Amino acid sequence: MNVQAYVTFGGRCEEALKFYKAAIGAEVTSLMRWKDSPDPAMKPPPGFENKIMNAAFRIGDTELMADDGMAEKPAEFKGMTLAIGVADDAEAKRVFTALGEGGKVTMPLMKTFWTSSFGMLTDKFGVPWMVNVAEPKA
Repeated sequence: MNVQAYVTFGGRCEEALKFYKAAIGAEVTSLMRWKDSPDPAMKPPPGFENKIMNAAFRIGDTELMADDGMAEKPAEFKGMTLAIGVADDAEAKRVFTALGEGGKVTMPLMKTFWTSSFGMLTDKFGVPWMVNVAEPKA
C-alpha cells in the first residue's frame, strides 16, 4: 500500500513544478497534458488543452502527484500540510528560504524542543509546508 499527496494547482501546475525543481530539486517523472489524453471523451475546459491533466514528481525519496484541476480557480489547501524532513540546519535554512520565496512565513525557522530547526510557511501557490531537521537515525 502506498499513500501519495495529489496537489491541484488551479491552472498553475507547470509554474509550480518549475518552481519546486529550482527551489528544492524536484524531478518531474511523468506529465500528461489534456490535449494528449487518449480518451476522446475526456474534454478539458476551453483553453485548458495545454494544461496538465496529471503529473508525478519526486522530492527526495517521495513521489507526489499534481494537476491543474478542471478550471482556473485559485487552489485551496485546507486541513493538510506537506512536511519535509532535511538532514541538518543548513539544509533546513536553504529549503525554508527557497520554498518561502513569494510566499508567507507562518512560523519562522527556529530551534524547538524536538529539533534544531523547524519552521512553517505557505508557498506562493498556497501550499502549506513544515520544514524540520529529521532526527538522526540510530
